[in-house]
Amino acid sequence: MSTTIDLEPAQTAWVNQVTHILGAGKPSLTAANATDLRVNEMKVAAADSYADKARRERRHALLFPREHGAWGLLLVPIITGAGVAFRECSHIFPLLLLCTAALSLFWLRTPLESLIGISAMRAETKDETRIIRSVIFGLTVVAALALAALLWAGQNSYLWPLGAAAGLAFIVQALLRKLSRKLRMFSEIVGTIGLTASAPAAYYVITGKFNGIAWMLWIANILFAGDQIHYVQLRIHTAKIEGFGAKLARGWRFALGQALMTAVITFACLNRVMPPLASLAFAPLLFRGWFYFVQEPGPLVVRRLGWNEMKHAAAFCVIFIATFTLAR
Repeated sequence: MSTTIDLEPAQTAWVNQVTHILGAGKPSLTAANATDLRVNEMKVAAADSYADKARRERRHALLFPREHGAWGLLLVPIITGAGVAFRECSHIFPLLLLCTAALSLFWLRTPLESLIGISAMRAETKDETRIIRSVIFGLTVVAALALAALLWAGQNSYLWPLGAAAGLAFIVQALLRKLSRKLRMFSEIVGTIGLTASAPAAYYVITGKFNGIAWMLWIANILFAGDQIHYVQLRIHTAKIEGFGAKLARGWRFALGQALMTAVITFACLNRVMPPLASLAFAPLLFRGWFYFVQEPGPLVVRRLGWNEMKHAAAFCVIFIATFTLAR
């Protein structure tokens, strides 16, 4: 049984006021919940975005060569070989086929290593394995078609021993990497023998000749690439070392390499293997190498170092082709 209580007007007004205040509190609570929900949704969206970015970066690392400087080590020999060859012939179609085959095979190495598990990045899911296999198949088809066109009917037969030499260099490079981390830089220099084989190959497919100039192009590009690799490694591992004596103590192998490169270039020029004027292409490289030992210490910015070496590569191509053309 309920009891009805009659309230006075003042009491009724007070009850209505309290009810109004409590009722207004409910929307505030709902708004707070809605705000929390939006914040959580934003956090989930940010996490999804970060995960998508991480997946894209991982996929890129699985499929594309991570040594960005290696692209330059492959392209510089092709450019110098073609630039020297165009003095004699203008057969550009074989060069395009060679570039297609060389770039495809160079690119193929990274996804292949990711698939068989011999690199730092390995395929871990079925989706990654499927994508890697698709890329490997596509690159293999492109490389095979380009090589078939180059070698059709016994053409360009010297590409066989050049390819074998390059393949052997890459195998030795992989073995050296497996043996010890201390041999990493040496393994990279050995790998340049394979990459720089594109210089005589470019000259050969354009001119149809495999002569002393082809050998000279190969040796010149090995010297250039080897010096670049050694210099970059030296700068990275001696970034905090100051003083000429301390730098020389750590970088004496690089200094010896600079001296040997100078001796080889001098010998080649004196014996007319290389036009003396073409030796000017190595001058910027030698200067920046010797200057390292006496320059003031400063913070090492790896990206800037990479761009500087790219500029040296471009300068080498331009000066070498120009001076070689003028000397002949």
